[in-house]
This record gives sequence, structure tokens and C-alpha cells, in this order.
Amino acid sequence: MLKFIIKTHRKGTTYKNPHIFILNKGLNSGKPAQEPFTNSFVIIFENQEDFDNVNLTAYALWKTKFWFPFLCGSVIPFLRLNDVRKEFSNKVNQEIKDHEEHLKKVQTLKLLEQSEKRFNENLSLINDMRRVILYRYCNK
Repeated sequence: MLKFIIKTHRKGTTYKNPHIFILNKGLNSGKPAQEPFTNSFVIIFENQEDFDNVNLTAYALWKTKFWFPFLCGSVIPFLRLNDVRKEFSNKVNQEIKDHEEHLKKVQTLKLLEQSEKRFNENLSLINDMRRVILYRYCNK
């Protein structure tokens, strides 16, 4: 069983254990990050292995707009801590039940991330070459 604590982040607080911050206000609510947001929850893990297993789940929930139905507020939407605790724990427990499939998904996503990185590097090189050719063309 994964052990983690979800609580409201207080400005200036530092955490020794592995942790991830979750944005709790605005239309990007649920967005995970390594650095704290002004308005965020923090998920603190007991060890790095738990962090690695849950980090992808947090990212997937944000990317699939899972948190949209839980947003409250008419002007600035926000997430409630109790909703995040309940729903996040449920999703993590579902992932634990299908651990083998979860590991395959993690591996696939890592490969996609590496491919994306190579693609962006190639795109950068193409743009550099375009700039060089145009520079030579203009300076004849």
C-alpha cells in the first residue's frame, strides 16, 4: 500500500521527503509540479519509489482534465482539499490493483517522452540551419 499525505502547502515550508505540488486554483487546477505554486496542495511520500509510482497518476489526472467536475467557485474556480484527498486516493488505489499494466504505461510514456525530446532537438537543429541559410542568403 502506498503511503502519502495530502495537505495544503504553506509558503516557506520545506519538505525532506519526496513530494509533489498540485495547483488548486484556476482552470489549470490539478497541475502537478516540482516547485510550489502560490495556491497549491502538497503530496508527501514516504519514499522515492512511492513518488515515482504516483507522479504519473497526478500528471495523467491533470492532462485528462479529471479535476474539472470538482472545481468550485464562479469567478476563480478552485479544488477542495477533501475532494482531492478522496479522488486522488481512489485513483492511486486503482493503479495499484493493475500494477503490471501501470508499469507498462509508465515505460511507454517514458519512451514517448524521449522521442519527444529527440524530436524537439531535431526541430531546433532544423531552425538553426534555416537561420544559417537565410543569413548567408542575405549577406551575399
